[in-house]
Amino acid sequence: MKRTLALLLLALGMNVQAATLTLNEARAQGRVGETLSGYIAPVRQDAETLALVKQINTARAESYQQLADSNNLPVDDVAKMAGQKLVSRAQPGEYVKGINGRWLKK
Repeated sequence: MKRTLALLLLALGMNVQAATLTLNEARAQGRVGETLSGYIAPVRQDAETLALVKQINTARAESYQQLADSNNLPVDDVAKMAGQKLVSRAQPGEYVKGINGRWLKK
């Protein structure tokens, strides 16, 4: 299981590497936040933010599917494992969506 999580986090970094700066900027500006589902969600609804969310989530979905296939796991389980890690790793000042569906600032 630890190996799967390590591979998951590595794959996430590799697939969004080109957009990492943009994602980090969006996080720092409070435009997006992490969710327990494993995907980012928009805090702001402007076109640039929504396009970034779509791009990042598409890359994550592909990574989750590859990891699920190679580890014989349901893709939803892989996404949720990643979501828990990503929410816990959010930096102070960044947004995360709580289990109640509300945005919380760490």
